[in-house]
Amino acid sequence: MGDRLAEEEAARVAAVRSYGLIGTPPEPDYDRIADMAARSTACPAGLINLLDDKNLWSKSRCGLPPRNHPVPRELFMCSTAALGADLLEVPDCQRDERFAHFPVVRGEPFVRFYAGMPLINRQGYHLGSLCVVDFAPRERLSLEQREALRCLSHQVVTLMELRRSLAELERAREEAAAERDKSERLLMSILPQSVARELKEQDRVEPRFFDTASILFADFQSFTRLAERMEPKSLVDQLNDFFSALDAIAEKNGLEMLKTIGDAYMCVGGVPEENRTHAVDACLAALQMQAEMASANRQRERMRLSRWEVRIGIHAGPLIAGVVGRRKFTYDVWGDAVNVASRMEAAGAPGRINVSAAVYERTREFFDFEPRGSIEAKNKGLLDMFFLLGLKPEFAADEARALPNPAFAAGYEKLAAGRPYPL
Repeated sequence: MGDRLAEEEAARVAAVRSYGLIGTPPEPDYDRIADMAARSTACPAGLINLLDDKNLWSKSRCGLPPRNHPVPRELFMCSTAALGADLLEVPDCQRDERFAHFPVVRGEPFVRFYAGMPLINRQGYHLGSLCVVDFAPRERLSLEQREALRCLSHQVVTLMELRRSLAELERAREEAAAERDKSERLLMSILPQSVARELKEQDRVEPRFFDTASILFADFQSFTRLAERMEPKSLVDQLNDFFSALDAIAEKNGLEMLKTIGDAYMCVGGVPEENRTHAVDACLAALQMQAEMASANRQRERMRLSRWEVRIGIHAGPLIAGVVGRRKFTYDVWGDAVNVASRMEAAGAPGRINVSAAVYERTREFFDFEPRGSIEAKNKGLLDMFFLLGLKPEFAADEARALPNPAFAAGYEKLAAGRPYPL
């Protein structure tokens, strides 16, 4: 029996707190109802109180000084009224043995007459009370006054329900907005910003042709052999670390990461926003990826771990870009230039960057190359290829010749503006 009563009281208190009014300041809507209660019963004061497990909280004290702190529930008539089934009416509190010893009766404000109606919601939970008091004994309220107090108590509960519904609606709106923002951030992480915006606004993305763009492929050498010797979790964790590093470098240099396929990584420059620097951007990114992997391998050697050698290939040419898929969107590129870039990577060497003649012609003002001559590429015949060695010494800010200096920046700005370096 005791356990059941405790559970019921806990449920009642939870219901009270669900309205979010405990400890909140007075509000005009509640004050107006308390004032109407006082006027309709010809009493000098009207109060609206909420009852939790320990305290009585005032929401309105019309005709009495404000009270911004809770008071113990066992010391006020309102607690009895709040837990009752109907109107509690006390003509003279000083003559009622239940309440004569209460501080508000024996001392200020010297309450003599009290009438309180419980606030009961639709689920049957007792939330608090609407009450009126007088400082002199009185006869009992008339039938009309009791009905007025009952109707006003229903108005208090209705107002509480309305406020809670509005609060829940606002929370739902905030949650929906948060989910919408989350979805948009996810979409932005999957697709380029301008493409994601087009998809959001038009529910589709028009395929777009680009006269020239640079495609970079990176592939880990002997990945299958490494995979056979490593725990699956360790393998995936290391791939994630490496790909995350490549992502950061690609983003830093204005490239768009497109996808990973197994141990292969693909990104593109000059897409979806056209620019005149895409080939230079791709070469810079490749050099920095190469330096990042060299640093990682030096650390792995100190730990007596196998090296991860990366092969990089770059080509520049025309392509088509667009979004495929309906449930899972993918931004991708197609065209012969993509195939040639893949052949550049396949015909390269571990730890080296292999580029096509198209990339060489667009970037030779800034970088040093090692010509490789014409090399047979699968399904492409003979293709001129070059190993990218690094930035020219006059443009390099580091020994690895992967980071540009201010002199490079001046030439880069001219290239971006369309002169004097060739696209």
